[in-house]
Amino acid sequence: MARIYIAVGGNLGDPLQTVRDAIYTLQNHSALTAVAASSCYRSKPMGPQDQPDYVNAVVAADTQLAPLEVLDALQAVEQEFGRQRQRRWGERTLDLDLLLYANLIYQDDRLTLPHPGLEVRDFVVLPLYELVPNLTLPNGKRLQDCLASVADHDLQKIN
Repeated sequence: MARIYIAVGGNLGDPLQTVRDAIYTLQNHSALTAVAASSCYRSKPMGPQDQPDYVNAVVAADTQLAPLEVLDALQAVEQEFGRQRQRRWGERTLDLDLLLYANLIYQDDRLTLPHPGLEVRDFVVLPLYELVPNLTLPNGKRLQDCLASVADHDLQKIN
């Protein structure tokens, strides 16, 4: 079994309900054993600012799937939720990103692990820190040390 961490986010429709429903779906997925879910956080968009705020969370789970199989499973869940993506870093119904797969460092044309934005995105660092404050990333960096790069965050905890 591999411990994985999944970022959950969206900003179209009712994003808080969508994120909560997506967390429920992940926690009940046949290929995942749910471990924990962070609180939900409201954040400003990372890309174009002419879009609604996002709701984000992180889910921890265990799986026997290989990394690319996890990616396929996450993309299937996105499709179940009618994922809409209109532009790069633009608004979307649901976005599921595989942040970490155990201590694996991996890169191909479909997947990079750890997720390349993990260390600098407040909407990832803070919910992940809530779940595993003592986490050491595969590159040896402590998650706690990533907090400095997001110290000026404007996230709002919403549950």
